[in-house]
Amino acid sequence: MFETRIHGRGGQGVVTGAELLSVAAFDEGKHAQAFPSFGSERMGAPVVSFCRIDDQEIRLREPILEPDALIIQDPTLLHSVDVFSGLKPEGYILINSTRSFEALGIADFVAGFPPHHVCDLGATELAMQHVGRPVPNAALLGGFAAITGLLAFESVEKAIRDKFPQAIAEANIAAARDAYAIAKAA
Repeated sequence: MFETRIHGRGGQGVVTGAELLSVAAFDEGKHAQAFPSFGSERMGAPVVSFCRIDDQEIRLREPILEPDALIIQDPTLLHSVDVFSGLKPEGYILINSTRSFEALGIADFVAGFPPHHVCDLGATELAMQHVGRPVPNAALLGGFAAITGLLAFESVEKAIRDKFPQAIAEANIAAARDAYAIAKAA
C-alpha cells in the first residue's frame, strides 16, 4: 500500500488534491481511498488530507501516520506543524515552493532522502500562470506523478478533466503538465 499525506491550508485545494489523486489511481484499476482531517477550521487554517493506493481492497480508515509521500502545499507550515512526522526513510517529499531547501531551512533533513525523492516546485506560480488563482493542488499532482512514478500523467489529466468544467480543467491540466516536466527534469 502507498500512503500519501497532504498538508496545506484551508482554501488551497488540499481535500480536492487527495480526491484527484485517488480518482487517478482508481482510473488505473487500483483501489484508492481519500479523506481529510479537519475540524471547524476557517480559510487559511492548517488542513491535512490523506490518500491510500493499493492493488487490493483497502480496509484501513485511520489517518496516515507513516506516509510513503508528503505533499506540502504551503511551505509556511514547515516550521509550525510537524509535517515530516512519520515519513518513511525512502519516502517522497514534494514542496510547493520556488525557494531552495536551504532557504526553507530543511536542507539537512532532505539530504537523508534519495535525491530524486525530494522536489521543490513553484506550484502556486504555475497555478497563477495557467489558472489565474493560487490553487496549487493540480500542479502538485503533476509533480507527484513525476517524482513517484506511481501514476501515469494521463491518469492525473483524466481525473482533473472529470472533476472540473472544461476551461478550468484545461488550465489546471496545463499547470500539472508544466509541473510534471519540471519535476522530471529535477
